[in-house]
Amino acid sequence: MDGIQEGDHHDELTLRLNEKEEEERARIDIYKYVFGFVEMAVVKCAIELGIADTIESHGRPISLLDLSSALSCNPHNLHRIMRFLVNRRIFKEIKNDTVNDKGCLYVQTSLSRLLIKSGERSMASFVLMESSNPMLAPWHGLSARVKAEATDALTPFEAANGVDVWSYAAANPDHSQLINEAMACNARVTVAAILNGCLDVFDGVGSIVDVGGGNGTTLQLLVKGCPWINQGINFDLPHVVSVALKSDGVVHVGGDMFDSVPKADAAFLMWVLHDWGDQECIQILKKCKEAIPEKGKVIIVESVIENNKLEENVMKKELELKDVGLFLDMTMMAHTNKGKERSLDEWVYVLHQAGFTRYNVRSIDGAVSSVIEAFPA
Repeated sequence: MDGIQEGDHHDELTLRLNEKEEEERARIDIYKYVFGFVEMAVVKCAIELGIADTIESHGRPISLLDLSSALSCNPHNLHRIMRFLVNRRIFKEIKNDTVNDKGCLYVQTSLSRLLIKSGERSMASFVLMESSNPMLAPWHGLSARVKAEATDALTPFEAANGVDVWSYAAANPDHSQLINEAMACNARVTVAAILNGCLDVFDGVGSIVDVGGGNGTTLQLLVKGCPWINQGINFDLPHVVSVALKSDGVVHVGGDMFDSVPKADAAFLMWVLHDWGDQECIQILKKCKEAIPEKGKVIIVESVIENNKLEENVMKKELELKDVGLFLDMTMMAHTNKGKERSLDEWVYVLHQAGFTRYNVRSIDGAVSSVIEAFPA
């Protein structure tokens, strides 16, 4: 037929096949969102039961019957839990014909070791915090938050719990402790990556104040990893530092970062500024600027979300890290008033407004955050 080329038929057929494949894929993928909560719930269950702790203390591959006996669990139900976790590659199953129960043994993986409650790199408390009732309930109000026109409208957390996240923590010591333990989990992983990848950030820093430092885990690790730091000041709200960890070289000071920050060569903020809107961040950074000398600096550890890269040109690892940053951004929307994850342009804006015109941004291998060094003008 006139005007129709052979290549046109081929392209149209390819397009239809691609659309069919996409539709088939979509019919499967939709169930990930229908049952997306299941992964968190089962991992929380595993932590509460102490599965990873028990396998680790066993010291060798463990059978279902031995595991169920140690945990005082129903073997049939525990098998179903382990089947799910093995399928998610959280634990590993090895075949063993000498084992009567299901013919297999369970062993740890790098991922399951992160669920050991007392592990050095444990993320168990982080999982337990985000899956706690006060933190889960706000997600049901996310659409209302998006539709709200007033900037002072109740956040999903306030609507679900009656007060903002900070007031709730102050009034509920157990939840406050869970938050501190969760942040300590992140600190152990992130600080180790910082010290391994960009230790020189702390060159020449004799004293440092950790603004919003929680229970002091971050500062304890920094002082230990940088022995030239002779004074570490862990600065947070009074009810937080009242239960902070005792450590050589670290003093705990209670106060409000919106009023003043203790003086030091450098101010350190990790996962603090993302809890706040631009104006609050500018105010906090100005207080940090007042606390450091003219040749001092502020060290910020936060996600830097880039949205100007074409996905086909970005490595899979970078896309996965960006994915975590976007998860965090949604968490900020659900749990805080004005908090958000920021792009580099957004970080530059708050830095400039606070009087920091020079800065360096460095990614951290093995961490979802970047290090931003900000210098006073």
